[in-house]
Amino acid sequence: MSKPKAAIYWCASCGGCEEAVVDLNEFILDVVAAVDIVFWPVALDFKTDDIKKLADGEITVSLINGAIRTSEQEEISKLLRQKSKFVISFGSCSHLGGVPGLANFFDKNSIFQRAYIETESTVNPKKIVPKTKSENKGCELELPEFYNTVLPLNKVIEVDYYIPGCPPTPDVIKNALIALLENKLPQKGSVLTLNKALCEACERKDTKPDKVLIKKFNRTYEVIDNGKCFLEQGIICLGPATRTGCGAACIKANMPCRGCFGPTDNVLESGSKILSAIASIIETNDEEEVKKVIETIPDPAGLFYRYSLPSSIISRRLK
Repeated sequence: MSKPKAAIYWCASCGGCEEAVVDLNEFILDVVAAVDIVFWPVALDFKTDDIKKLADGEITVSLINGAIRTSEQEEISKLLRQKSKFVISFGSCSHLGGVPGLANFFDKNSIFQRAYIETESTVNPKKIVPKTKSENKGCELELPEFYNTVLPLNKVIEVDYYIPGCPPTPDVIKNALIALLENKLPQKGSVLTLNKALCEACERKDTKPDKVLIKKFNRTYEVIDNGKCFLEQGIICLGPATRTGCGAACIKANMPCRGCFGPTDNVLESGSKILSAIASIIETNDEEEVKKVIETIPDPAGLFYRYSLPSSIISRRLK
């Protein structure tokens, strides 16, 4: 009896999700024994044509990590969707847009201008930037198109399930794969981890008073107290608007949550949710004082939408 086929593909991300698969340690041997990996370009020498030759739906599951930034990523994702029974959005960038999605505060031209011309270490007197097509010594060279907007995977193809995290933790990956192999998957469209806020599972929750009131926001290096609720210290923590299941790794390292597991099912807009939570703890109703308190938040947009901008209602900045 042939084993179920699996594919892993890397779009716009840092590569941490690929490392997360390796972090399964000994369990990865069980995975390799249970499935036939037919596509994993970062680790094994497979070609796109190998996938094109497969029948539609022949791949049991494709794990696709990273946001969609280029035409090649969109093309391969659509091909894997066609050939797969299940597609799992793997990691924050694929799930929500992730850190690459912060590029949606800019556009393609301004990104190229900064990256290839304006950076302090760049020497580019001819101001050459990448082009989709160019000629060199009579040969036409072609690069994938760099899109103006970063998209989460589910805005390009239909996604069956989501594994959250930056990167996903080994336990979350392991439990999801076991559910898949044992045919015990939940309702289609589910995020394959716990559906409750991180604050509910936080080991510091008992130190949080019934009503938190602060007069300014602090950076972690200024006041951090190991073991005490971050919000009570005036340190912004996205735990109230973020799904748990990560093992609270950042909290255990004495750092506040930054939202990589995304919102719970009952949160429509994670950025707005945390903004609402933060606004409720400011100890003043005076408009001018509120402005001064808000000014103590470094990079509010990048903080509240660090992982979720492309999947938010806002989606991107418009000119």
